[in-house]
Amino acid sequence: MKKILTVIGPRPQVIKSAAITRVVRDDFRGELEEVVVHTGQHFDANMSSDFYAEMFLPIPRYQFEIDVSEPLPINQMIQNIQAAVQKESPDALLVYGDTNSTLAGTISAIIEEIPLIHVEAGMRSFNMLMPEEGNRILTDHSSDLLFSSTKIGVLNLKKEKINSDKVKYCGDVMFDNSLFYEAKAREQSTILTRYNLKHNEFNLFTCHRGSNTDDAVKLRAILEGVIEIKLKSGNEIVFPMHPRTEKMILKFFGPCYLDQLKSEILVIPPASYLDVIMLECNSNIVITDSGGIQKEAYFFKKKSLILRGETEWGEILDNQAAILFKVNEGSLIQAYDKVQKLNPNFKDIYGDGKAGEFICNEILELLK
Repeated sequence: MKKILTVIGPRPQVIKSAAITRVVRDDFRGELEEVVVHTGQHFDANMSSDFYAEMFLPIPRYQFEIDVSEPLPINQMIQNIQAAVQKESPDALLVYGDTNSTLAGTISAIIEEIPLIHVEAGMRSFNMLMPEEGNRILTDHSSDLLFSSTKIGVLNLKKEKINSDKVKYCGDVMFDNSLFYEAKAREQSTILTRYNLKHNEFNLFTCHRGSNTDDAVKLRAILEGVIEIKLKSGNEIVFPMHPRTEKMILKFFGPCYLDQLKSEILVIPPASYLDVIMLECNSNIVITDSGGIQKEAYFFKKKSLILRGETEWGEILDNQAAILFKVNEGSLIQAYDKVQKLNPNFKDIYGDGKAGEFICNEILELLK
């Protein structure tokens, strides 16, 4: 029996981890044991026991908290991960994506001298102003086994001279999840009836990235742009508002502005994962700055307007399923018009839905 210690932080990483946790539990019992560590990064009160139950996941064995009054929270994460490693003595440490939790896991694996496994390796935005880009590069160049969601990711790693024997194309764990959770969402989610939403008669809008929310000019341009889209298209805008975004709206514009916004578009509390899937599946177009949601939109054959000047998921652009929009460098309504005219083919570019199984087999090969 081999033991892997999985490090997760923000909610999207918890969701990604479900694909491998399910496979370990259902297909590799007796061969692999997984111990999950939650770093406390972006701890969300919505990630309660109910959240894990909805995801069919066990609560992490270790759930740490970050003292925000202390400097350098990543140091706290590293110390906590090291404590878990020393207690559990895992055979390998597994990280996802590109967050500070990912980097903390990477540094911990190096310090503790255990093999590092990176899921979602090779993704590049080529924008070094994004902290996530540095996290990706440092993690990839420190890993013993790198799983890339796309063939472009494999090519990126090859260009960076990473040993090709370490690099595996596996498809996307989020595609695995979309297949599994879409069926659950259709059975369990009531969000469409709760808000009287009709298929293809609304646009899903999400905005949480600091580069958008922490700039008053950009944030106002985005919010006023989506209101204009609603007025022109006649489709409702459904906006599950991230706590960070609400905080910045109140800071920059005040409560009256927020009340006015809620009278213009449908602002709802942060939605559960199953509810988000139903919103994605039934929306007309997805407007987002989220890396995960732009990709899920593609899984569910929805076009997206990406509120960023770059994306790690260039295949979506190549397949005419999305366009980029750099805020304050054009008109959001004009960008929306361009998205409407796209004619995507939605090719199967993210694997066969069995990335989790492939990853577990390769981990066992590494640890023989």
